[in-house]
Amino acid sequence: MYTSPLSSFVVNDKLSNRHAALNLIRFNPGEISRVEIARRIGLTRAAVSSIIGDLINMGIIREAERITSANGRPPVVLEINPEYGRVVGIDIGASHISLLLADMGASIIDECDSSFDIGKGPESGLKVLDQLLHEMLSKHNIPINRILAAGIGVPGPISVDAGAVISPPIMPNWDGFPIRDSLEKLWEIPVSLNNDAELGALGEWAAGAGRGERDLAYIKVGTGIGAGLILDGEIYRGVTGSAGEIGHLTIDEDGPLCTCGNRGCLEAFAGGRAIAQQAQDAVSNKKRTHLSTIQPIESITALDVATAAQQGDLFSQQILERAGTQIGIAIAGLVNFLNPGMVIIGGGVAQTGDIILEPMRQAVQRRSLPAATHVVRITTAMLGKRSSSIGAVIQAISIALKQVAARKEVR
Repeated sequence: MYTSPLSSFVVNDKLSNRHAALNLIRFNPGEISRVEIARRIGLTRAAVSSIIGDLINMGIIREAERITSANGRPPVVLEINPEYGRVVGIDIGASHISLLLADMGASIIDECDSSFDIGKGPESGLKVLDQLLHEMLSKHNIPINRILAAGIGVPGPISVDAGAVISPPIMPNWDGFPIRDSLEKLWEIPVSLNNDAELGALGEWAAGAGRGERDLAYIKVGTGIGAGLILDGEIYRGVTGSAGEIGHLTIDEDGPLCTCGNRGCLEAFAGGRAIAQQAQDAVSNKKRTHLSTIQPIESITALDVATAAQQGDLFSQQILERAGTQIGIAIAGLVNFLNPGMVIIGGGVAQTGDIILEPMRQAVQRRSLPAATHVVRITTAMLGKRSSSIGAVIQAISIALKQVAARKEVR
């Protein structure tokens, strides 16, 4: 039977329209009607009614309560059916791992946080991840093959096509390891792999401090320092996936050696490891600080410094203020270059609030162009330590919706 060469384009166009409708419903829950979807996508009401009918029959969307209307009968609005299935969001850090089990509305059902040593390599790391995930799912009697998709964030540059990290400075032995393919083979579900700062940006944009912003930067200050960028409502990754590696901007070419092999990177001055090292050196040199009560000295962490600073320890506050100024200098360059409406500071160190945030603001104010600083807001992450894992949930939902959109041809 003859098939027109245009037929595949027609099918793809229909699937694209279905996915566009799902995204509009997803990001405007209980607020968008069939008429509004038709207007935004540029389709006839009949075409949209056909798409929505398919999606309702599949159970992926449902009609919500009517919105109020000043003129006549209000339109029926739509929302993603949260009970359609479950997804998992995972944030892998240098020393921690967080897992979230969520419904299709991104509501959290369960979560798990555990210590983690990324330096042990991918085989060991993925084994730990697999065990933690199965333990969490078993509490809810959910087999892994019932999970619609998983989103995963890792602290390194990502090749989206390969599903692997590229020369990650703080992930020894992970370079090029097929993380996504390995987990898809193990779990037999779709897996999305992203940089953790990118997912932090996505989480804050979709559900946190960045809601309503078109352009924002999320700076994650943890063991390392990375930036996630949302430009015109989309994650910006760059050509090879290494956009946002703000932690490896050179602050002082004669500065301390960084994990990336260069000297004087921002991360070597103000990352979590650097903050901990400064504290350890000070205690070794008999500096007067509350941190001297922590033994052995080598066990002092950036979190200890942050806690001591919040409790009034002057030396710890000075460390964080200096780190805040150095990070602020780097952010000033980003503000001048990208002109975002918002910069969100996340990661464990950021939980100290104004102790580190105010020096950042002052540095940006001094070093950015007035045209850029006039509009930019610098704030802490509303989602706290969950920013990246919730971003992973949002990404997993996106993957699940793409699967739904492609499930069958739209009539």
